Amino acid sequence: MSDEWPAPALELSEDDCIPADDEDYSEFSLPPVQGLILAAGCSGEVNHILLGHLALAFTQRLHAMIDFDGVLGYTPGDRAEEAAALARARALVASLPGTVKEVSYDTGGGDRWIRHVGDLQFLSAWLQHPDFRLVK
Repeated sequence: MSDEWPAPALELSEDDCIPADDEDYSEFSLPPVQGLILAAGCSGEVNHILLGHLALAFTQRLHAMIDFDGVLGYTPGDRAEEAAALARARALVASLPGTVKEVSYDTGGGDRWIRHVGDLQFLSAWLQHPDFRLVK
């Protein structure tokens, strides 16, 4: 491999913080009892796609949901535009097939925020979407 193309450092580890006490899984008939963390040590479109397909394979094999660890399609910015950015992200997610739920959690400052958790059908469609990217 050349020096121009460093190999991504892929990580698979156990997430012993799932579910945390402050997370609201009330929309789920069965809340998670265990989590796995999939991560890439490099950013970029190719690494997002590689990681997405790896998550898809794990989801198929384990019959699991995917916690995206953030809001898909959301770009944080100006506080005044936050509601509009969140509405656009929710519309994007709702436009794709499959199931996506929002899990709320404490942010540490007394506020709550959300992250998306989706199923196999949603991830498969999201991987084909032109705006596909994973949360950093």
